[in-house]
Amino acid sequence: MSNIRQLRDKTPDSEKITINLGYVDLGRIDLLVQEGFYSNRTDFIRTAIRNQLGTHTEAVSKSIERHTMELGLRDYTRADLEGLQRAGEVLHVKVVGLARIAPDVSPDLALATIGSITVLGALQASKEVKAALSDRIF
Repeated sequence: MSNIRQLRDKTPDSEKITINLGYVDLGRIDLLVQEGFYSNRTDFIRTAIRNQLGTHTEAVSKSIERHTMELGLRDYTRADLEGLQRAGEVLHVKVVGLARIAPDVSPDLALATIGSITVLGALQASKEVKAALSDRIF
């Protein structure tokens, strides 16, 4: 007998971005890495972004409150959406961070229960659900 277990797919905890830097800035970063201030370019860029975000913490918090957005990770399951459908309610998703719509949510269920989606960060959903909601994603 074979003991084969399927492991859950690991959801990435970050999003890859691409930036363009001038040669002088890139050289300055490389110099700081070479001198041991940072372990690599990515370490420098992450640190710089976190420091910059830290200077705007209050403004971001007030904006989140003003827009009544959820901060962090928000999962929407099929059971959540079926409950909304039974209640005749429509969901307006507003998330700063990561919003995930479960893979077993059908495009029809998503259309029936999600009125709009605003995500500042990343949205994870099946291609079919994203396509069905394309006119509702802002």
